[in-house]
Amino acid sequence: MLNLPVQPRYLLPPLFLMLLSVTFATFDLNDLLEFNRDLVNQGELWRVFSSQFVHANWAHLALNCGGIILIWLLHGEYTSPKRYAINISLLALWCGLGVYWFCPSIYIYTGLSALLHGVIIWGAVKDTTLELKSGYLLFIGVWLKIIFEQLNGPNADIGKLINSTVAIDAHLIGAIGGTLLAAPLLVNYIKNKN
Repeated sequence: MLNLPVQPRYLLPPLFLMLLSVTFATFDLNDLLEFNRDLVNQGELWRVFSSQFVHANWAHLALNCGGIILIWLLHGEYTSPKRYAINISLLALWCGLGVYWFCPSIYIYTGLSALLHGVIIWGAVKDTTLELKSGYLLFIGVWLKIIFEQLNGPNADIGKLINSTVAIDAHLIGAIGGTLLAAPLLVNYIKNKN
């Protein structure tokens, strides 16, 4: 029997995240919220943060909602609504700033995927602090995916589906952000173990 985290405190934050992105898509708010380097340079700084929550198209949104659901299935019980909001907000800001600072060739950017790479890394580290071997496998697996993307480039099939180039450098930025965000978990685990 599956023991899914269906209590409201675990279920509502990911549902809210999906609803937020669906709402932005329904009202076609990309022109107002997407990362647009020229407009950010002109002072529209909110785009650094808000770009994480808009998508190139409905297929792009569906893929990211699938990622939200997968992460909820794996790690839904690890966060309170407050912790979920903090993790999402910090990673959204980190990923947006990372794209701005370290990816000068990206002029338009949208999507949750970078942020989700960070969230899944955070959950994998949390798994390891609970002494679940699957946490190590997940952590290594995500980093192998990142390395594979860096060596081989973006997946062309996914790019066609979302009608956009997959921002693999943003995935790297998100995974780094998730690793940094999870560092205090690991430090506390090591302290408590000694």
